[in-house]
Amino acid sequence: MIPTNYDPRTSEEKWYQYWLEHRFFHSTVDKKRTPYCIVIPPPNVTGVLHMGHMLNNTIQDVLVRRARLLGKNACWVPGTDHASIATEAKVVAKLKSEGIEKRDLSRDEFLKHAWAWTEKHGGIILEQLKRLGASCDWDRTCFTMDEIRSASVIKVFIDLYNKGLIYKGVRMVNWDPSAKTAVSDEEVVYKEEHSKLYHLRYRIDGTEDEYITIATTRPETILGDSAVCVNPNDERFRHLAGKKCIVPLVNRVIPIIQDEYVDMEFGTGALKITPAHDINDYEIGYKHHLETIDIFNDDGTLNENAQLFVGKDRFVVRQEIIPELEKAGNLVKIEDYNNKVGYSERTNVVIEPKLSMQWFLKMKELAKPALDAVMNDDILLTPAKYKNTYRYWMENVKDWCISRQLWWGHQIPVYYLPDSNDYVVAENITEAVRLVKEKFGQDITAEQLRQDEDCLDTWFSSWLWPISVFNGILEPDNEDINYYYPTNDLVSGPDILFFWMARMIMAGYEYRHEKPFSNLYLTGIVRDKLHRKMSKSLGNSPDPIDLINQYGADGVRVGMLLCAPAGGDLLFDESLPEQGRNFTTKIWNAFRLVSNWKVADLEQPLHSKLALEWFEQYLNKCKETLNTQFEQYRISEALMTVYTGFRDEFSSWLLEIIKPGFEQPIDQTTYNKTIYLFEEMLQLLHPFMPFITEEIWQNLRERKDGESIMVSVMPSPGKYDDNFLNTFENMKEVIARIRTIRKQNNIAFKDVISLRVKSNDRYPLQFESIICKMGNIQNVEMVSDTVKGAWSFICDTVEYFIPAVGEVNTEEVRAKLQADLAYAQGFLVSVMKKLSNEKFVSGAPAQVVENERKKQADAEAKIKAIEQQLAELK
Repeated sequence: MIPTNYDPRTSEEKWYQYWLEHRFFHSTVDKKRTPYCIVIPPPNVTGVLHMGHMLNNTIQDVLVRRARLLGKNACWVPGTDHASIATEAKVVAKLKSEGIEKRDLSRDEFLKHAWAWTEKHGGIILEQLKRLGASCDWDRTCFTMDEIRSASVIKVFIDLYNKGLIYKGVRMVNWDPSAKTAVSDEEVVYKEEHSKLYHLRYRIDGTEDEYITIATTRPETILGDSAVCVNPNDERFRHLAGKKCIVPLVNRVIPIIQDEYVDMEFGTGALKITPAHDINDYEIGYKHHLETIDIFNDDGTLNENAQLFVGKDRFVVRQEIIPELEKAGNLVKIEDYNNKVGYSERTNVVIEPKLSMQWFLKMKELAKPALDAVMNDDILLTPAKYKNTYRYWMENVKDWCISRQLWWGHQIPVYYLPDSNDYVVAENITEAVRLVKEKFGQDITAEQLRQDEDCLDTWFSSWLWPISVFNGILEPDNEDINYYYPTNDLVSGPDILFFWMARMIMAGYEYRHEKPFSNLYLTGIVRDKLHRKMSKSLGNSPDPIDLINQYGADGVRVGMLLCAPAGGDLLFDESLPEQGRNFTTKIWNAFRLVSNWKVADLEQPLHSKLALEWFEQYLNKCKETLNTQFEQYRISEALMTVYTGFRDEFSSWLLEIIKPGFEQPIDQTTYNKTIYLFEEMLQLLHPFMPFITEEIWQNLRERKDGESIMVSVMPSPGKYDDNFLNTFENMKEVIARIRTIRKQNNIAFKDVISLRVKSNDRYPLQFESIICKMGNIQNVEMVSDTVKGAWSFICDTVEYFIPAVGEVNTEEVRAKLQADLAYAQGFLVSVMKKLSNEKFVSGAPAQVVENERKKQADAEAKIKAIEQQLAELK
């Protein structure tokens, strides 16, 4: 007995376990088959599933499941990222809650806590992906700090160092005063804030009452000023060229310099230059050989170089310095000001630009082949609009700060000699001892060497991901890497296009001399209906697991994809997964209907034969459309193709046409063909809705153990006739108009009616048997004139009449005809506008112009017929 309602939870648990037991997700090298491979964008090991993950992984699963159905050897490699700063921040917070400070622990002691945290939390998000239906090859699960990936990172660092691409130097970095580490640009989140713009005046050196006024949002940094800069084209400051001014409170004399970088319209037109604490000031300072005065400690407090407020936090100083400046006569005014302030993504503290000794990787040489690959479409970006963004980044690439002042991560493989800044770069301590002897001629023990305290940026491991997941760094000629690389598709968000994807492309060309993937599909951002990015902090993001529990995984997957165009933001609302769940119910009800039919050895009715022939042709065209949509990564459109195909065409038309009368049996031929077409529909739906399609597939007919829809063969497009399909569409409109007349005139469907058709070769005669069944029409008669005393309508220039059951309200008929006439006239006007446009007629393809001329002829015929009917009503 088939349950009345589909139970997603039971079905999902049952079939996911079935897929795992039969190892349908697992892929091994098979040179007889074409590989299809995706590597997962590794989520943070500390993470839990959020709406962005849901969208991203649903799209990946759709692509992988479709590839399997197409007979490809599909391999989706899962894994997690150690996420150095995020994980370390969580571990530090956990220890603090237990009364333990990181500074009181040794590195090894801290790492024990970090590994314990990782082992406890690291698998959560992967288990949650299973609830979504993700068909990853879990046997291949990787972690960026497992043995193979860690060894790969160290090997690449040493290789790049030996090639002269890695160096150590003092540069301006984003500094996180809470985590006390440099962070990458992508780990900085900019927030719009209501700030203050402080106008401060600096006395001109050698004068008593001449000043130059600057405007700043960070008055505490004046203690590190090295110059004041003006635009050489600014007439207001011409007289100050070559002069000096005095920094308030500390009375340091600094030069007034000129540089066209200064915006004459902003603030006062004069800019204070603090090379140690602003990236743009650093560039100007370097260009003009200015002194660099670093006034901040690593924790954001002021140091001895500031001379004043030493040991106080930067924001405390911001409040305390203003009264001092006012007292000294240097405060001119304070204005309200809106600006964007950079925050550390992980610790949520304001980033401080800071000069710091760090390790850097030269990027220009690595960037060139990666730029060419995208610009010449060897790697296709979808949507293509991001090519310009990519090109700009790659043409303006800067050296990558790869070091982080953290303990959780890949420790930099640099070993320093005792009491010295001399070092060697080595795979391990034993190799380091050997290199010290070779390079410096010193015999020392491993205990005497000191390894660099810093870790590598998280992205330094993830940029190797498509290679390292197949162990292609340590064993560059192994069977897996040679078979699966390059991978096919990469699905990710555009916010990390440069920071991760571009770097993977660079690594691919550096270490495989080949692109890492062929297609790069960029999703949009999941936003709420107010267009705000969904996030926990805003409280506008539902828990994905709660959504799956409520609407089922299939319902949520459909909801996510209903409004997720490539690169376009997804405006999420809970009505979307609800719509997905309702569609699941629609599929289940169709299954129940078909399964409850009694089958008998009867002759196949003509209407069933025609309907099945139509739907088979319709489905063939659908398959062709789907192939194009998938080739162009129009995933949402592909879903809508099968969604409407099932809901409107299969369920609402085909099943209704062939459905036998109450308690009547259906003929065997129709039943068999219907089951066959139902299975094809399920195969097309499966990538989007894996669970319910498997449930129904297994129950539509007997299956052997080990059979599954996910490893069945996707049906290929077959022949179809557009004229046949168009005629069927015309027939559907005729039936819809007959039903409307029944409804408007309260004629029950059980009451038979007659149909009169004014002779016209556009009448869908071949489908007359379907019109009769679906309209409950006892007879159809061709006539040459208008039928008086009948309800009428026009479809595709053909006039139809239904002899009235009772009296006809001529005023209602006239009003309807006049409305139809107005619409047809308006449509004709729009067509004639196109045809009167010479550019359109001469420039459009011949078939497009011919279609417009056909529309013109049809509209004119329809207008003539309606006008004739109106005349006869008089």
